[in-house]
Amino acid sequence: MAEYKPVKVQSFPKLGEKVTKDTSYWKNFKAPIQIKEFGAVNKIDFSPVPPYNYAVTASSRIHIYGRYSQEPIKTFSRFKDVAYCATYRDDGKLLVAGSEEGSIRLFDTSGRAALRQFDGHTKAVHVVGFLSDKFRIVSGADDYTSKVWDISSASEIVSYNEHTDYVRCGCTSKLNADLFVTGSYDHTVKVFDTRAEKSVMTIEHGQPVESVNLFPSGGLLVTAGGRYVKVWDFLRGGQLLVSLRNHHKTVTCLCLSSSGQRLLSGSLDRHVKVYSTTSYKVVHSFNYAASILSLALAPEDESLVVGMTNGILNVKHRKREGARELLQQRRRPAYRTFVKGKNYMPKQEDFIVSRPAKTYLKKYDKLLRSFQVSKALDAVLADSARKKPPEVIVTVFQELNRRGTLKNALAGRDEKQLSVLLSFLIRHVTDARFAPVLINIAEMIIEIYMPVVGQSSVIDRQFLKLQNLIEKEIDLQEELLEVLGMMDALFATMARKKPMPLDKDNTDGL
Repeated sequence: MAEYKPVKVQSFPKLGEKVTKDTSYWKNFKAPIQIKEFGAVNKIDFSPVPPYNYAVTASSRIHIYGRYSQEPIKTFSRFKDVAYCATYRDDGKLLVAGSEEGSIRLFDTSGRAALRQFDGHTKAVHVVGFLSDKFRIVSGADDYTSKVWDISSASEIVSYNEHTDYVRCGCTSKLNADLFVTGSYDHTVKVFDTRAEKSVMTIEHGQPVESVNLFPSGGLLVTAGGRYVKVWDFLRGGQLLVSLRNHHKTVTCLCLSSSGQRLLSGSLDRHVKVYSTTSYKVVHSFNYAASILSLALAPEDESLVVGMTNGILNVKHRKREGARELLQQRRRPAYRTFVKGKNYMPKQEDFIVSRPAKTYLKKYDKLLRSFQVSKALDAVLADSARKKPPEVIVTVFQELNRRGTLKNALAGRDEKQLSVLLSFLIRHVTDARFAPVLINIAEMIIEIYMPVVGQSSVIDRQFLKLQNLIEKEIDLQEELLEVLGMMDALFATMARKKPMPLDKDNTDGL
């Protein structure tokens, strides 16, 4: 009996986006760690000094997490209602937070009780931050006001009442100790100087502003609101540089990478987009399970922390670059090292005895060898449920068709087996690589199981879904053919006629 030859899986061209340096860089994270908080996570802020702990504001508590800890190492819970926007000072020793009852509290990160309480707002305080001189605090609230406070005396220095709606976001300048920015639901962003009695610049964003961020240089301002992320030039009087619309729901938070060369935006559409700050194009994207309210990057982009509306804190840590090299160094020496020694060099008269590599058959190959075609198809489809590549299933389909047993393998299936088969077709029938094979499979399944249609609601729904999918694909192909015909007509009209070669002059002049 001839030896069985395993099914050779065909190689198909891979479809998808081009792998770039950004893709490799932002995909170099470990599996995420998920921490359940008591409510929606409205703010995440990393300490600017080692060991780079981060403060998470959710519900009526502020949790301080260590770099790799999954349990809070400190908790501030002296709030009567929801806490907002816990932010570190530049030296990492103080933490300030707003609250729903309208008060602002200042904490020492080494203690637990509040050092100061600032009362003056009449509604919820959603924005707090330190000015770069470290002795003053900025706040913004739902009473439409922005205030500057003195830390030592816990007194109000100046108050601005220029917004006409809730003040929900803000940031301070790292270079100028008197400059800060606030964003409001009245669609405006205002720039304030504490030495002036009113705002020094007003920028019209066009939608309720959810987040603002200043570049480290202080020359560019990023605003987020609605579906738009906009970049403004401070040095040109607030001129709009670029407007980005890559989200399909409201953008809620912004963050800059440690180098300042990448801008991150989180949205209610459950995506985090990474933009290049030179071209302002999306270079990478992250998907999450729920709508995103806050995000933060650790120094050197070591960790990416995202807070969601369902109270889940998603933490991704970057993989260490030397981990793989360390594993290779720890690998034990080969057997020949023990026999001949580490520095043994082969001589001219030595013979190398090569052993043929033993081939192990896959489960579907073993079943195909024993002509159990239906079980072989079940085995390979079960592998597809575990995220196996579809090329293997398509290759088995082609092998069964070559043997003439494809109909036998497709027939005689119960509801569960047929559902798995139809699910695979729905996922991949419109893929250009597999369409010629899978359309033939779909026709065979319809022909075999047409008499029993209507006996199972699950199978009927899958048949309808497959039908709608194929109809949409046909419509798309027709539209593409129409466009191709238009382009051919345009190119034909644009093509110049080649000049006809003139007859050469005869020597006799006739």
